[in-house]
Amino acid sequence: MKKIFYIVLDGLSDEPIKELKGKTPLEEAVTPYMDYLAKEGMQGIMYPVKEGIAPESDIAVISLLGYDAYRVYTGRGPLEVYAEGLKFSDGDLALRVNFATVEKNSNRIIDRRVGRNLTTEEASSLAKEINEKVKLTEADFTFKNTVGHRGVLVIRKNKNLSGWITNTDPAYKREGVFGVAKEKFDPVVCVSSPMPGYENDEKAILASKLLNEFTQKSREVLEKSPVNKKREEEGKLPANIILSRDAGDSLPKFKPIKELTGLSFACFVQMPVERGIALLCGMDVIDAPSYSELDKTYLAWADLASQKIKDFDGLYIHIKGPDEPAHDGNFLKKKEIIELIDSYFFKTLLEKIDMKNSIICVTSDHTTSCIKKAHTDMPVPVLIYGENKDETLHFSESEAKKGKLGKFLGKELIYKLTQFAKR
Repeated sequence: MKKIFYIVLDGLSDEPIKELKGKTPLEEAVTPYMDYLAKEGMQGIMYPVKEGIAPESDIAVISLLGYDAYRVYTGRGPLEVYAEGLKFSDGDLALRVNFATVEKNSNRIIDRRVGRNLTTEEASSLAKEINEKVKLTEADFTFKNTVGHRGVLVIRKNKNLSGWITNTDPAYKREGVFGVAKEKFDPVVCVSSPMPGYENDEKAILASKLLNEFTQKSREVLEKSPVNKKREEEGKLPANIILSRDAGDSLPKFKPIKELTGLSFACFVQMPVERGIALLCGMDVIDAPSYSELDKTYLAWADLASQKIKDFDGLYIHIKGPDEPAHDGNFLKKKEIIELIDSYFFKTLLEKIDMKNSIICVTSDHTTSCIKKAHTDMPVPVLIYGENKDETLHFSESEAKKGKLGKFLGKELIYKLTQFAKR
C-alpha cells in the first residue's frame, strides 16, 4: 500500500488580482515542485463544505477529514477549548475569542487583531489579569490565550448554558451552528443575544447575558493594564477588548478516522482548532517545530514528515502560511509565502520520500481573497500525485478546472486518497 501525504495549505486559493495582471498569487508564484506534482499527477476543483458556503477553517477541516459537518459540528468554541485542555462539559459555554483594539470611550473597532503584533508574553499577562480580576455575578469562567491575538473562553453555570447565541465579533455571523465570515461589516462591537428561535430559551438568555458581562468587565481590566499602557508608549495598539464568536455548549462526536478509512493517520497542525479536531477524531498529533523564520519551519516540517510517515499510513499536514497575508490584503506576501512553501517544504519532502510508493495531495481548506480580505465560497484547486495523470501542467486555480478529477465536495477527498493508496 502507498503512503498518503495529505497537505492542506490554509487559504491558498484566491481570485484574480489586477496588480498581478489578472493572476492569483498562486498562479503568479514560482512553484516548480508543486508544478512537477501537477504535471505528473492530476487536478480538479473542490468545494470544501458545499457550493455557496464560505467556510471557516473548522468546518472545512472537518469536511476534508471525511465527516459531514452538518451532522457533527457543535461550534468552533468547543473544538478550541478541547485542544487547549480546559475543563469543559456539556452545558458549559465555549467560545473562540480575539484580543482587539477599540477606540477609547467607544465600541468602534480600530483593529480586530491588535495589529497582529501581540506577543505570547503580553497575551499571557493580559489573560492572567482577566482571570484574577474579573468576577461574573452568576457564573465562573476560564480565559486562555492561545496563538498571538487569539484565545478561548469557557463560562460555567451548573451546565445550564446554551451555545445558541450571537457573536460580539462583528466580522462573523452565524448560519445555524456554522460561523461564517462576512465580506463587509460595520466595525462596532456587537451585543450578544439569543439566536432567532431561541429568544425565549432561558439557557440562551443567560449565556448571552454572561458573555456581555464578561466583555464589559474584561474591557475595564484591559484598559487599565500595564501591558497596554506600555504598548501605547511604544506606539502600538492596545489590546483593550475581547471579541467573541462561534459559541457552543457540547463537544462534537466523531467516529474515529481509522474506522472511517481503515488507515492510521497522524497530523502536523499549527492552530488550536485543527489540533482539537485531530484529537477528537483519533489522530496522533505530532509536535512539529515552529520558528520565526518560515523557511526554517517548512524545512523542519518536511524533514519530520519524511521520518514520521514510516509510523503511519498517512499524514495530514496543515500549513497556515498563505491565509494571514490574504486576510490583510497583502497579495505579494501571500505569493512570497507560497514560493517559500514550494522551495523549502516541497523540495525537501520530494527529495526525502519514496515517490513511487506515495500518494501526495495538495489542496486548500478554503479560498481567502486578498481583495475581500475574507474567506469566499469559491472552490479550491486539488492536486493528487501517485495515481494517474492528466494534461494539466501547473498547480493553480485555472489549471485545476481542466483536470480529470473534475468537481467534488471536500468530504469525498480523503476517501479518494484512501482508495488510491490501497490499489
